[in-house]
Amino acid sequence: MFPLGSDICQSKLQFRKQQSPNSEMGQHLTSMKTKLISQQHISFCRVQVLSGLENVLQEVKNDLLQKNAIREETHESMRKATSLSKQAILLIHQKKYTEAENLITTATERISSLREVAKNFPDIVYGGMFSAALQEYSEAHIFLTLVKEFRFVTPAEINIPSVDYALGLADVIGEFRRLALDNLREGEVKKGEQCLEVMDEIFIQLLALDEAYMLVPGLRHKSDTARRIIEATRGDVTLEIRRKSLEDTLKEFQLTKSPKKSRTKKVNP
Repeated sequence: MFPLGSDICQSKLQFRKQQSPNSEMGQHLTSMKTKLISQQHISFCRVQVLSGLENVLQEVKNDLLQKNAIREETHESMRKATSLSKQAILLIHQKKYTEAENLITTATERISSLREVAKNFPDIVYGGMFSAALQEYSEAHIFLTLVKEFRFVTPAEINIPSVDYALGLADVIGEFRRLALDNLREGEVKKGEQCLEVMDEIFIQLLALDEAYMLVPGLRHKSDTARRIIEATRGDVTLEIRRKSLEDTLKEFQLTKSPKKSRTKKVNP
């Protein structure tokens, strides 16, 4: 006998019931597999992101270390250039002009090398220390040229910015005070007066910059210091002139009032 329609339907339902657990299990496995793949993809992306960040930070670290090494090297060169200029000024006072010129030449080489570094790292080189080194270098150059050649060297001649040149020039006033005192101590009153004249001339010309005077940071402070130095030097020179004049007057008075030696004639027997 052939099964009736209702029997066929019941058989299909029973078959589906038998198949449904396997079907649910398959769906569950598929879902787990999808989640696992998703988690693996996320983990892979995280690894890629972290790896990329590590590379970026490594580049940052290398750049910082390189700049720090360059900064230390440039600062050492700046300190050396400043020291060389200071030593040159001391040698000028000792009248050792050749040795002073050699030190200034060495300082020039240092400054030139710093300018080469500044082409790639301007933020490191162009700072306060470099400006201070240029001011000291300008002061040494100006002072040596004045003492040896009796003229003012120009910023273009020594390749120095105008601001650093003006500040270095203001410092020269202090060096001429020391030179004036050395001359007074040696009895060279006239040379002491000449040093005072140079100090006055520098000070007056710096004040004559007018509006540009305010464009040089630190020049007002240096000018105030220079004014006190000049007045102190003027007092020293004036006292020495009066002392010398009094000394010369006393000498003349002694020569005038000194008793004349009587000459006695010998009588021949």
